[in-house]
Amino acid sequence: MLQRLSELRKERKWSLQDTADQLGIAKSTYAGYESGYREPSLQSLSQLADLFATSVDYILGRTEELQQDQGHIEITDFFKSFEHTLSIDGEPLSADELMDFVAFVRVKRDLRSKEMKNGQSS
Repeated sequence: MLQRLSELRKERKWSLQDTADQLGIAKSTYAGYESGYREPSLQSLSQLADLFATSVDYILGRTEELQQDQGHIEITDFFKSFEHTLSIDGEPLSADELMDFVAFVRVKRDLRSKEMKNGQSS
């Protein structure tokens, strides 16, 4: 698993900090996953698989099939790419607007998750 995480991250030319930021965790936590000092929870494994557009089985070394979803677009990749531009109502999003959008979605997901744990629905 350790080698796979490192390879997936380096293929994308992401630093440890870039990867940790996208997962919403501390750099030391993610570095611990790659070094073997920490083991990710099941939820964290699922988040890693989603981030790297692969399966938990691939990360764990249970399959050699990368299983990348060709229809999957990772919005955070737009921070590092100048090949594509996202726009709303015909107006391109600035880097700040894109970061605000990602932050909004993450907060909304976190709130929804907390509501579900408390037995509420949104």
